[in-house]
Amino acid sequence: MKKIMIQLLLLVILGASPGLLSGQIEDAPQIKEGDGPFTQLIIRGATLINGNGSPPQGPVDVVIKNNRIVNVVSVGAPGVPIDQNRRPKLEEGGKELDAEGMYLLPGFIDMHGHIGGKAQGTPAEYVFKLWMAHGVTTIREPGSGNGLDWTLKHKVLSAENKITAPRIFAYTFFGAGSDKPIATAEDARVWVRQNAKNGADGIKFFGATPEVMDAALKENKSLGLRSACHHAQLNVAWWNALQSARAGLTSMEHWYGLPEALFDGQTVQDYPPDYNYNNEQDRFSEAGKLWEQAAKPGSEKWNAVMDELLDLDFTLDPTFNIYEASRDLHRARTQEWHQDYTLPTLWEFYAPSRVSHGSYWHDWGTEQEVNWKKNYQLWMQFVNTYKNRGGRVTTGSDSGFIYELYGFAYIRELELLREAGFHPLEVIRAATLNGAQALGVEKDLGTIEPGKLADMVLVEENPLANLQVLYGTGAIKLNDDNKVERVGGVKYTIKDGIIYDAKQLLRDVKAMVDKAKAESGFEFTQPGMEKEIKS
Repeated sequence: MKKIMIQLLLLVILGASPGLLSGQIEDAPQIKEGDGPFTQLIIRGATLINGNGSPPQGPVDVVIKNNRIVNVVSVGAPGVPIDQNRRPKLEEGGKELDAEGMYLLPGFIDMHGHIGGKAQGTPAEYVFKLWMAHGVTTIREPGSGNGLDWTLKHKVLSAENKITAPRIFAYTFFGAGSDKPIATAEDARVWVRQNAKNGADGIKFFGATPEVMDAALKENKSLGLRSACHHAQLNVAWWNALQSARAGLTSMEHWYGLPEALFDGQTVQDYPPDYNYNNEQDRFSEAGKLWEQAAKPGSEKWNAVMDELLDLDFTLDPTFNIYEASRDLHRARTQEWHQDYTLPTLWEFYAPSRVSHGSYWHDWGTEQEVNWKKNYQLWMQFVNTYKNRGGRVTTGSDSGFIYELYGFAYIRELELLREAGFHPLEVIRAATLNGAQALGVEKDLGTIEPGKLADMVLVEENPLANLQVLYGTGAIKLNDDNKVERVGGVKYTIKDGIIYDAKQLLRDVKAMVDKAKAESGFEFTQPGMEKEIKS
Protein backbone atom coordinates (compact mmCIF):
# COMPACT_ATOMS: atom_id res chain seq x y z
CA MET A 1 0.00 0.00 0.00
CA LYS A 2 2.87 2.39 0.81
CA LYS A 3 4.31 1.83 -2.69
CA ILE A 4 0.97 2.58 -4.34
CA MET A 5 0.51 5.77 -2.30
CA ILE A 6 3.98 7.03 -3.28
CA GLN A 7 3.18 6.41 -6.96
CA LEU A 8 -0.21 8.07 -6.66
CA LEU A 9 1.27 11.16 -5.02
CA LEU A 10 3.93 11.39 -7.72
CA LEU A 11 1.38 11.11 -10.53
CA VAL A 12 -1.00 13.67 -9.03
CA ILE A 13 1.84 16.17 -8.56
CA LEU A 14 3.10 15.68 -12.11
CA GLY A 15 -0.31 15.91 -13.68
CA ALA A 16 -1.22 12.32 -14.46
CA SER A 17 -4.62 10.94 -13.58
CA PRO A 18 -4.97 9.53 -10.05
CA GLY A 19 -7.20 6.89 -11.61
CA LEU A 20 -4.34 5.48 -13.61
CA LEU A 21 -2.87 3.66 -10.62
CA SER A 22 -5.82 3.40 -8.27
CA GLY A 23 -6.79 0.00 -9.61
CA GLN A 24 -6.87 -2.01 -12.79
CA ILE A 25 -9.74 -1.78 -15.22
CA GLU A 26 -11.74 -4.77 -16.33
CA ASP A 27 -9.87 -7.14 -18.66
CA ALA A 28 -10.84 -7.42 -22.30
CA PRO A 29 -12.94 -10.57 -22.91
CA GLN A 30 -11.27 -13.37 -24.83
CA ILE A 31 -13.92 -13.78 -27.52
CA LYS A 32 -13.35 -14.53 -31.20
CA GLU A 33 -15.04 -11.70 -33.13
CA GLY A 34 -13.17 -10.97 -36.36
CA ASP A 35 -13.27 -12.96 -39.59
CA GLY A 36 -9.96 -14.69 -40.31
CA PRO A 37 -7.05 -14.87 -40.60
CA PHE A 38 -7.14 -16.76 -43.86
CA THR A 39 -4.58 -18.86 -45.68
CA GLN A 40 -5.17 -16.30 -48.41
CA LEU A 41 -7.18 -13.06 -48.43
CA ILE A 42 -7.46 -10.84 -51.51
CA ILE A 43 -8.82 -7.31 -51.15
CA ARG A 44 -10.18 -6.55 -54.60
CA GLY A 45 -10.33 -3.26 -56.47
CA ALA A 46 -9.59 -0.68 -53.76
CA THR A 47 -8.00 2.72 -54.19
CA LEU A 48 -4.80 2.65 -52.15
CA ILE A 49 -3.82 5.64 -50.00
CA ASN A 50 -0.48 4.52 -48.67
CA GLY A 51 1.41 5.80 -45.66
CA ASN A 52 4.53 6.95 -47.51
CA GLY A 53 3.10 10.17 -48.93
CA SER A 54 2.52 8.76 -52.40
CA PRO A 55 -0.66 9.78 -54.25
CA PRO A 56 -3.69 7.46 -54.36
CA GLN A 57 -3.51 4.53 -56.74
CA GLY A 58 -6.29 2.27 -57.90
CA PRO A 59 -7.82 -0.05 -58.49
CA VAL A 60 -5.41 -2.43 -56.77
CA ASP A 61 -5.71 -5.96 -55.46
CA VAL A 62 -3.87 -6.68 -52.21
CA VAL A 63 -2.94 -10.28 -51.44
CA ILE A 64 -2.55 -11.37 -47.82
CA LYS A 65 -1.47 -14.76 -46.53
CA ASN A 66 -2.32 -15.31 -42.88
CA ASN A 67 -1.14 -12.05 -41.32
CA ARG A 68 1.32 -10.77 -43.95
CA ILE A 69 0.94 -8.83 -47.19
CA VAL A 70 2.48 -10.75 -50.07
CA ASN A 71 1.53 -8.65 -53.09
CA VAL A 72 0.00 -5.35 -54.17
CA VAL A 73 -1.10 -5.43 -57.81
CA SER A 74 -2.42 -2.59 -59.98
CA VAL A 75 -5.33 -4.09 -61.91
CA GLY A 76 -6.43 -1.28 -64.20
CA ALA A 77 -7.49 2.35 -64.38
CA PRO A 78 -10.49 4.29 -63.08
CA GLY A 79 -13.62 4.29 -65.22
CA VAL A 80 -12.84 1.17 -67.22
CA PRO A 81 -13.45 -2.52 -66.47
CA ILE A 82 -10.78 -4.16 -64.36
CA ASP A 83 -8.30 -6.24 -66.32
CA GLN A 84 -9.12 -9.74 -65.13
CA ASN A 85 -5.87 -11.10 -66.57
CA ARG A 86 -3.86 -8.99 -64.14
CA ARG A 87 -5.75 -10.05 -61.06
CA PRO A 88 -4.07 -12.39 -58.57
CA LYS A 89 -5.68 -15.82 -58.52
CA LEU A 90 -7.71 -16.94 -55.54
CA GLU A 91 -6.31 -20.12 -54.05
CA GLU A 92 -8.44 -22.95 -52.73
CA GLY A 93 -9.74 -22.00 -49.29
CA GLY A 94 -8.96 -18.32 -49.86
CA LYS A 95 -11.33 -15.41 -49.35
CA GLU A 96 -12.09 -12.36 -51.49
CA LEU A 97 -13.20 -9.00 -50.10
CA ASP A 98 -14.86 -6.78 -52.67
CA ALA A 99 -13.51 -3.28 -52.09
CA GLU A 100 -14.39 -1.62 -55.38
CA GLY A 101 -15.15 2.04 -54.76
CA MET A 102 -13.50 1.91 -51.33
CA TYR A 103 -10.30 3.49 -50.06
CA LEU A 104 -7.63 1.36 -48.43
CA LEU A 105 -5.16 2.80 -45.91
CA PRO A 106 -2.57 1.34 -43.53
CA GLY A 107 -3.78 0.76 -39.98
CA PHE A 108 -3.60 3.88 -37.85
CA ILE A 109 -1.13 4.23 -34.97
CA ASP A 110 -2.13 6.12 -31.81
CA MET A 111 1.09 7.21 -30.15
CA HIS A 112 -0.63 8.35 -26.96
CA GLY A 113 -3.22 5.72 -26.14
CA HIS A 114 -4.06 5.28 -22.46
CA ILE A 115 -6.09 2.08 -22.27
CA GLY A 116 -8.25 3.58 -19.54
CA GLY A 117 -8.40 4.37 -15.87
CA LYS A 118 -10.44 3.14 -12.94
CA ALA A 119 -11.52 6.71 -12.24
CA GLN A 120 -13.06 6.97 -15.71
CA GLY A 121 -14.80 3.62 -15.37
CA THR A 122 -13.74 2.52 -18.84
CA PRO A 123 -13.31 -1.25 -19.28
CA ALA A 124 -10.72 -2.44 -21.78
CA GLU A 125 -13.29 -3.82 -24.21
CA TYR A 126 -14.94 -0.41 -24.47
CA VAL A 127 -11.67 1.39 -25.15
CA PHE A 128 -10.28 -1.21 -27.56
CA LYS A 129 -13.45 -1.37 -29.64
CA LEU A 130 -13.66 2.41 -29.96
CA TRP A 131 -10.10 2.46 -31.26
CA MET A 132 -10.59 -0.46 -33.64
CA ALA A 133 -13.86 1.04 -34.92
CA HIS A 134 -11.83 4.05 -36.06
CA GLY A 135 -9.08 2.09 -37.77
CA VAL A 136 -6.54 2.28 -34.92
CA THR A 137 -4.67 -1.01 -35.10
CA THR A 138 -1.65 -0.05 -32.96
CA ILE A 139 -1.31 1.99 -29.78
CA ARG A 140 1.59 3.13 -27.65
CA GLU A 141 0.41 2.94 -24.04
CA PRO A 142 2.30 5.85 -22.46
CA GLY A 143 2.62 4.73 -18.88
CA SER A 144 0.85 1.38 -18.50
CA GLY A 145 -1.38 2.96 -15.88
CA ASN A 146 -3.09 -0.34 -15.08
CA GLY A 147 0.29 -1.81 -14.21
CA LEU A 148 2.96 -3.14 -16.56
CA ASP A 149 1.98 -6.78 -15.96
CA TRP A 150 -1.64 -6.03 -16.91
CA THR A 151 -0.56 -4.17 -20.04
CA LEU A 152 1.92 -6.84 -21.09
CA LYS A 153 -0.74 -9.51 -20.61
CA HIS A 154 -3.06 -7.66 -22.98
CA LYS A 155 -0.18 -7.00 -25.37
CA VAL A 156 0.30 -10.75 -25.69
CA LEU A 157 -3.43 -11.45 -26.01
CA SER A 158 -3.66 -8.84 -28.75
CA ALA A 159 -0.61 -10.21 -30.57
CA GLU A 160 -2.20 -13.66 -30.45
CA ASN A 161 -5.55 -12.13 -31.56
CA LYS A 162 -7.36 -13.65 -28.61
CA ILE A 163 -8.98 -10.28 -27.88
CA THR A 164 -10.39 -7.56 -30.13
CA ALA A 165 -7.74 -4.92 -29.61
CA PRO A 166 -5.00 -2.93 -31.31
CA ARG A 167 -1.45 -4.21 -30.97
CA ILE A 168 0.13 -2.63 -27.90
CA PHE A 169 3.50 -1.08 -27.13
CA ALA A 170 3.86 -0.81 -23.37
CA TYR A 171 5.72 2.11 -21.82
CA THR A 172 6.12 2.51 -18.05
CA PHE A 173 5.82 5.65 -15.93
CA PHE A 174 9.34 6.46 -14.81
CA GLY A 175 9.70 5.34 -11.20
CA ALA A 176 6.59 3.17 -11.17
CA GLY A 177 6.94 0.15 -8.88
CA SER A 178 9.73 1.68 -6.83
CA ASP A 179 9.42 1.73 -3.03
CA LYS A 180 11.11 5.12 -2.90
CA PRO A 181 11.56 8.19 -5.11
CA ILE A 182 14.32 7.95 -7.73
CA ALA A 183 16.76 10.47 -6.22
CA THR A 184 20.19 9.73 -7.72
CA ALA A 185 21.71 8.86 -11.08
CA GLU A 186 22.45 5.33 -9.89
CA ASP A 187 18.85 4.93 -8.67
CA ALA A 188 17.75 5.92 -12.16
CA ARG A 189 20.04 3.48 -13.94
CA VAL A 190 19.00 0.61 -11.69
CA TRP A 191 15.30 1.33 -12.27
CA VAL A 192 15.75 1.63 -16.05
CA ARG A 193 17.59 -1.69 -16.25
CA GLN A 194 14.88 -3.41 -14.21
CA ASN A 195 12.17 -1.87 -16.40
CA ALA A 196 13.81 -3.37 -19.47
CA LYS A 197 14.06 -6.77 -17.77
CA ASN A 198 10.36 -6.54 -16.93
CA GLY A 199 9.59 -6.45 -20.65
CA ALA A 200 8.57 -2.83 -21.16
CA ASP A 201 8.98 -1.31 -24.62
CA GLY A 202 10.01 2.06 -23.22
CA ILE A 203 9.56 4.73 -20.56
CA LYS A 204 7.16 7.64 -20.12
CA PHE A 205 8.79 10.50 -18.21
CA PHE A 206 7.24 13.54 -16.54
CA GLY A 207 10.51 15.06 -15.43
CA ALA A 208 13.01 14.81 -12.57
CA THR A 209 16.24 16.45 -11.50
CA PRO A 210 18.75 17.01 -14.33
CA GLU A 211 21.04 14.37 -12.84
CA VAL A 212 18.29 11.75 -12.76
CA MET A 213 16.85 12.59 -16.19
CA ASP A 214 20.25 12.52 -17.84
CA ALA A 215 21.19 9.17 -16.32
CA ALA A 216 17.83 7.53 -17.00
CA LEU A 217 17.60 8.65 -20.62
CA LYS A 218 21.16 7.65 -21.44
CA GLU A 219 20.76 4.24 -19.79
CA ASN A 220 17.45 3.64 -21.58
CA LYS A 221 19.01 4.56 -24.92
CA SER A 222 21.97 2.25 -24.31
CA LEU A 223 19.49 -0.61 -23.82
CA GLY A 224 17.86 0.14 -27.16
CA LEU A 225 14.51 1.20 -25.70
CA ARG A 226 12.50 4.25 -26.69
CA SER A 227 11.02 6.99 -24.58
CA ALA A 228 8.39 9.70 -24.31
CA CYS A 229 8.06 12.69 -22.01
CA HIS A 230 5.43 15.10 -20.77
CA HIS A 231 7.72 17.82 -19.43
CA ALA A 232 5.68 18.78 -16.39
CA GLN A 233 5.98 22.35 -15.15
CA LEU A 234 7.42 21.29 -11.79
CA ASN A 235 10.65 20.18 -13.44
CA VAL A 236 10.78 21.94 -16.79
CA ALA A 237 12.59 25.05 -15.54
CA TRP A 238 15.77 23.04 -15.06
CA TRP A 239 15.22 20.36 -17.73
CA ASN A 240 13.37 21.14 -20.94
CA ALA A 241 12.59 19.22 -24.14
CA LEU A 242 15.85 20.12 -25.86
CA GLN A 243 17.90 18.86 -22.93
CA SER A 244 15.90 15.63 -22.95
CA ALA A 245 16.52 15.16 -26.66
CA ARG A 246 20.24 15.67 -26.16
CA ALA A 247 20.25 12.98 -23.47
CA GLY A 248 18.44 10.47 -25.68
CA LEU A 249 14.70 11.09 -25.40
CA THR A 250 13.14 9.79 -28.63
CA SER A 251 9.79 11.65 -28.56
CA MET A 252 7.99 14.35 -26.64
CA GLU A 253 4.31 14.45 -25.72
CA HIS A 254 2.08 17.51 -26.05
CA TRP A 255 4.22 20.66 -26.14
CA TYR A 256 5.37 21.25 -22.56
CA GLY A 257 9.12 21.76 -22.47
CA LEU A 258 9.33 23.12 -25.99
CA PRO A 259 8.40 26.77 -25.33
CA GLU A 260 10.75 26.67 -22.34
CA ALA A 261 13.56 25.56 -24.67
CA LEU A 262 12.64 28.55 -26.83
CA PHE A 263 12.77 31.15 -24.05
CA ASP A 264 14.85 34.13 -25.12
CA GLY A 265 15.05 36.80 -22.43
CA GLN A 266 13.68 34.75 -19.51
CA THR A 267 14.33 31.38 -17.90
CA VAL A 268 10.97 30.56 -16.28
CA GLN A 269 7.31 30.83 -17.24
CA ASP A 270 5.76 34.16 -16.23
CA TYR A 271 3.59 32.86 -13.41
CA PRO A 272 1.31 35.29 -11.52
CA PRO A 273 2.08 35.57 -7.80
CA ASP A 274 -1.07 33.72 -6.69
CA TYR A 275 -0.47 30.76 -9.05
CA ASN A 276 -0.81 27.27 -7.55
CA TYR A 277 0.14 24.32 -9.74
CA ASN A 278 -2.18 21.97 -7.85
CA ASN A 279 -5.11 24.16 -8.89
CA GLU A 280 -5.68 22.96 -12.45
CA GLN A 281 -7.58 26.12 -13.38
CA ASP A 282 -4.34 27.99 -12.69
CA ARG A 283 -2.20 25.39 -14.39
CA PHE A 284 -4.09 25.28 -17.66
CA SER A 285 -5.06 28.96 -17.76
CA GLU A 286 -1.42 30.02 -17.57
CA ALA A 287 -0.31 27.26 -19.95
CA GLY A 288 -2.46 28.97 -22.58
CA LYS A 289 -0.15 31.99 -22.43
CA LEU A 290 3.12 30.09 -22.71
CA TRP A 291 3.83 30.02 -26.45
CA GLU A 292 3.64 33.81 -26.61
CA GLN A 293 6.52 33.88 -24.11
CA ALA A 294 8.74 31.81 -26.41
CA ALA A 295 11.07 33.09 -29.13
CA LYS A 296 9.22 34.40 -32.17
CA PRO A 297 8.71 32.13 -35.19
CA GLY A 298 11.62 32.40 -37.59
CA SER A 299 13.90 34.06 -35.03
CA GLU A 300 17.48 32.94 -34.50
CA LYS A 301 16.62 31.12 -31.24
CA TRP A 302 13.50 29.49 -32.75
CA ASN A 303 15.49 28.18 -35.71
CA ALA A 304 18.44 27.06 -33.59
CA VAL A 305 16.26 24.90 -31.32
CA MET A 306 14.40 23.42 -34.28
CA ASP A 307 17.64 22.67 -36.14
CA GLU A 308 19.10 20.82 -33.17
CA LEU A 309 15.96 18.74 -32.67
CA LEU A 310 16.03 17.85 -36.36
CA ASP A 311 19.68 16.80 -36.13
CA LEU A 312 18.77 14.55 -33.19
CA ASP A 313 15.99 12.83 -35.24
CA PHE A 314 13.55 13.81 -32.50
CA THR A 315 9.84 12.99 -32.79
CA LEU A 316 7.02 15.39 -31.95
CA ASP A 317 3.73 13.82 -30.84
CA PRO A 318 1.65 16.98 -30.36
CA THR A 319 -1.76 15.56 -29.32
CA PHE A 320 -3.49 18.76 -30.47
CA ASN A 321 -6.93 17.31 -29.77
CA ILE A 322 -6.55 16.78 -26.04
CA TYR A 323 -6.33 20.51 -25.31
CA GLU A 324 -8.91 21.66 -27.82
CA ALA A 325 -11.51 22.17 -25.10
CA SER A 326 -9.21 24.86 -23.75
CA ARG A 327 -9.83 26.93 -26.87
CA ASP A 328 -13.49 25.92 -27.35
CA LEU A 329 -15.08 24.23 -24.36
CA HIS A 330 -18.58 24.32 -25.86
CA ARG A 331 -17.47 22.44 -28.96
CA ALA A 332 -15.65 19.76 -27.00
CA ARG A 333 -18.46 18.96 -24.58
CA THR A 334 -21.25 19.00 -27.20
CA GLN A 335 -19.61 16.70 -29.74
CA GLU A 336 -22.37 14.54 -31.17
CA TRP A 337 -20.86 11.18 -30.20
CA HIS A 338 -20.92 11.81 -26.44
CA GLN A 339 -24.60 11.00 -26.01
CA ASP A 340 -24.39 7.54 -27.59
CA TYR A 341 -20.81 6.44 -26.97
CA THR A 342 -19.54 8.10 -23.77
CA LEU A 343 -20.03 6.00 -20.64
CA PRO A 344 -21.84 7.73 -17.74
CA THR A 345 -18.78 7.37 -15.51
CA LEU A 346 -16.57 8.97 -18.13
CA TRP A 347 -19.03 11.82 -18.70
CA GLU A 348 -19.06 12.53 -14.97
CA PHE A 349 -15.25 12.38 -14.90
CA TYR A 350 -15.09 15.09 -17.58
CA ALA A 351 -17.31 17.50 -15.62
CA PRO A 352 -15.79 20.43 -13.67
CA SER A 353 -13.91 19.05 -10.68
CA ARG A 354 -11.06 19.90 -8.34
CA VAL A 355 -10.15 16.20 -8.15
CA SER A 356 -10.43 14.64 -11.63
CA HIS A 357 -7.39 15.39 -13.78
CA GLY A 358 -8.20 17.51 -16.82
CA SER A 359 -11.54 18.74 -15.45
CA TYR A 360 -10.31 22.28 -14.91
CA TRP A 361 -13.47 24.15 -15.83
CA HIS A 362 -13.70 25.97 -12.49
CA ASP A 363 -14.30 29.34 -14.16
CA TRP A 364 -13.44 28.94 -17.84
CA GLY A 365 -14.52 31.51 -20.39
CA THR A 366 -13.72 33.86 -23.23
CA GLU A 367 -10.39 35.15 -21.92
CA GLN A 368 -8.94 31.69 -21.43
CA GLU A 369 -10.18 30.49 -24.82
CA VAL A 370 -8.76 33.48 -26.68
CA ASN A 371 -5.37 32.86 -25.07
CA TRP A 372 -5.47 29.22 -26.06
CA LYS A 373 -6.42 30.06 -29.65
CA LYS A 374 -3.28 32.18 -29.90
CA ASN A 375 -1.35 29.37 -28.22
CA TYR A 376 -2.51 26.93 -30.90
CA GLN A 377 -1.48 29.23 -33.75
CA LEU A 378 2.11 29.41 -32.52
CA TRP A 379 2.25 25.74 -31.51
CA MET A 380 0.91 24.62 -34.90
CA GLN A 381 3.35 26.88 -36.73
CA PHE A 382 6.30 25.22 -35.02
CA VAL A 383 4.98 21.70 -35.67
CA ASN A 384 4.19 22.36 -39.33
CA THR A 385 7.57 23.98 -39.98
CA TYR A 386 9.27 21.07 -38.21
CA LYS A 387 7.50 18.71 -40.59
CA ASN A 388 8.40 20.83 -43.61
CA ARG A 389 12.08 20.72 -42.63
CA GLY A 390 12.03 16.93 -42.47
CA GLY A 391 11.10 16.36 -38.84
CA ARG A 392 8.95 13.45 -37.76
CA VAL A 393 5.48 14.27 -36.43
CA THR A 394 3.13 11.53 -35.23
CA THR A 395 -0.50 11.29 -34.14
CA GLY A 396 -1.57 10.69 -30.57
CA SER A 397 -4.89 11.27 -28.85
CA ASP A 398 -4.46 10.99 -25.04
CA SER A 399 -8.17 10.13 -24.89
CA GLY A 400 -10.17 9.64 -21.71
CA PHE A 401 -9.60 13.18 -20.46
CA ILE A 402 -10.88 16.69 -21.27
CA TYR A 403 -13.98 15.58 -23.22
CA GLU A 404 -11.94 13.55 -25.71
CA LEU A 405 -13.31 10.08 -26.47
CA TYR A 406 -11.25 7.13 -27.64
CA GLY A 407 -11.23 6.68 -31.42
CA PHE A 408 -13.24 9.80 -32.16
CA ALA A 409 -10.49 11.97 -30.69
CA TYR A 410 -7.91 10.25 -32.86
CA ILE A 411 -9.75 11.30 -36.01
CA ARG A 412 -10.01 14.82 -34.60
CA GLU A 413 -6.21 14.77 -34.25
CA LEU A 414 -5.96 14.12 -37.99
CA GLU A 415 -8.19 17.12 -38.65
CA LEU A 416 -6.06 19.32 -36.41
CA LEU A 417 -2.88 18.32 -38.23
CA ARG A 418 -4.65 19.43 -41.39
CA GLU A 419 -5.48 22.73 -39.68
CA ALA A 420 -1.83 23.10 -38.75
CA GLY A 421 -0.94 23.06 -42.46
CA PHE A 422 -0.32 19.39 -43.24
CA HIS A 423 -1.40 18.16 -46.68
CA PRO A 424 -3.96 15.34 -46.28
CA LEU A 425 -1.32 12.86 -47.50
CA GLU A 426 1.06 14.19 -44.85
CA VAL A 427 -1.68 13.65 -42.27
CA ILE A 428 -2.01 10.01 -43.30
CA ARG A 429 1.77 9.59 -43.19
CA ALA A 430 1.84 11.03 -39.66
CA ALA A 431 -0.87 8.54 -38.67
CA THR A 432 0.88 5.52 -40.16
CA LEU A 433 4.51 5.39 -41.30
CA ASN A 434 5.75 8.12 -38.97
CA GLY A 435 4.30 6.29 -35.98
CA ALA A 436 5.87 3.03 -37.10
CA GLN A 437 9.26 4.73 -37.45
CA ALA A 438 8.95 6.35 -34.03
CA LEU A 439 8.25 2.92 -32.54
CA GLY A 440 11.06 1.31 -34.53
CA VAL A 441 8.73 -1.10 -36.34
CA GLU A 442 8.64 0.38 -39.84
CA LYS A 443 9.67 -3.00 -41.29
CA ASP A 444 6.34 -4.40 -40.12
CA LEU A 445 3.91 -1.49 -40.02
CA GLY A 446 3.11 1.91 -41.51
CA THR A 447 2.60 1.16 -45.20
CA ILE A 448 0.84 -1.41 -47.35
CA GLU A 449 3.59 -3.33 -49.11
CA PRO A 450 4.82 -6.93 -49.40
CA GLY A 451 6.34 -8.34 -46.24
CA LYS A 452 4.48 -6.11 -43.80
CA LEU A 453 1.78 -7.07 -41.34
CA ALA A 454 -1.75 -6.92 -42.72
CA ASP A 455 -3.04 -3.94 -40.72
CA MET A 456 -5.42 -1.87 -42.85
CA VAL A 457 -8.44 0.43 -42.90
CA LEU A 458 -11.23 0.35 -45.50
CA VAL A 459 -13.64 3.28 -45.87
CA GLU A 460 -16.25 3.94 -48.54
CA GLU A 461 -15.54 7.68 -48.83
CA ASN A 462 -12.33 9.49 -49.72
CA PRO A 463 -10.65 10.70 -46.48
CA LEU A 464 -8.29 12.94 -48.44
CA ALA A 465 -11.29 15.00 -49.52
CA ASN A 466 -12.83 15.04 -46.04
CA LEU A 467 -11.15 13.51 -43.00
CA GLN A 468 -14.49 13.62 -41.18
CA VAL A 469 -15.62 10.53 -43.11
CA LEU A 470 -13.35 8.55 -40.76
CA TYR A 471 -15.47 9.38 -37.69
CA GLY A 472 -17.68 6.55 -36.51
CA THR A 473 -20.65 8.88 -36.89
CA GLY A 474 -19.56 9.70 -40.44
CA ALA A 475 -19.95 13.01 -42.25
CA ILE A 476 -23.06 14.96 -43.26
CA LYS A 477 -23.83 15.12 -46.99
CA LEU A 478 -26.73 16.45 -49.06
CA ASN A 479 -27.43 13.94 -51.82
CA ASP A 480 -28.78 14.51 -55.32
CA ASP A 481 -32.34 14.05 -54.06
CA ASN A 482 -31.89 16.99 -51.66
CA LYS A 483 -31.88 14.65 -48.67
CA VAL A 484 -29.42 14.78 -45.84
CA GLU A 485 -27.50 11.57 -45.26
CA ARG A 486 -24.54 10.29 -43.31
CA VAL A 487 -21.64 8.92 -45.30
CA GLY A 488 -18.45 7.21 -44.26
CA GLY A 489 -17.38 5.77 -41.01
CA VAL A 490 -14.70 3.09 -41.25
CA LYS A 491 -16.26 0.02 -42.83
CA TYR A 492 -13.62 -2.59 -42.07
CA THR A 493 -10.60 -2.57 -39.80
CA ILE A 494 -8.13 -5.31 -40.66
CA LYS A 495 -5.49 -6.37 -38.13
CA ASP A 496 -3.12 -9.28 -38.78
CA GLY A 497 -5.30 -10.23 -41.74
CA ILE A 498 -8.42 -10.49 -39.55
CA ILE A 499 -11.42 -8.51 -40.81
CA TYR A 500 -13.44 -6.60 -38.21
CA ASP A 501 -16.76 -4.96 -39.00
CA ALA A 502 -16.03 -1.46 -37.67
CA LYS A 503 -19.68 -0.46 -37.52
CA GLN A 504 -20.52 -3.57 -35.49
CA LEU A 505 -17.78 -2.64 -33.04
CA LEU A 506 -19.46 0.73 -32.59
CA ARG A 507 -22.82 -0.96 -32.05
CA ASP A 508 -21.17 -3.07 -29.35
CA VAL A 509 -19.91 0.09 -27.64
CA LYS A 510 -23.31 1.73 -27.81
CA ALA A 511 -24.86 -1.37 -26.23
CA MET A 512 -22.38 -1.09 -23.34
CA VAL A 513 -23.27 2.57 -22.85
CA ASP A 514 -27.01 1.89 -23.04
CA LYS A 515 -26.68 -0.86 -20.45
CA ALA A 516 -24.67 1.37 -18.10
CA LYS A 517 -27.26 4.13 -18.41
CA ALA A 518 -30.14 1.77 -17.70
CA GLU A 519 -28.42 0.26 -14.66
CA SER A 520 -27.51 3.62 -13.13
CA GLY A 521 -30.54 5.66 -14.16
CA PHE A 522 -28.15 8.12 -15.80
CA GLU A 523 -29.59 11.01 -17.81
CA PHE A 524 -27.30 12.81 -20.25
CA THR A 525 -27.12 16.51 -19.36
CA GLN A 526 -24.56 19.26 -19.69
CA PRO A 527 -22.66 20.33 -16.53
CA GLY A 528 -24.67 22.59 -14.24
CA MET A 529 -27.97 21.96 -16.00
CA GLU A 530 -29.09 18.90 -14.01
CA LYS A 531 -31.21 20.84 -11.49
CA GLU A 532 -32.71 23.03 -14.18
CA ILE A 533 -33.82 20.02 -16.20
CA LYS A 534 -35.27 18.19 -13.20
CA SER A 535 -37.28 21.23 -12.12
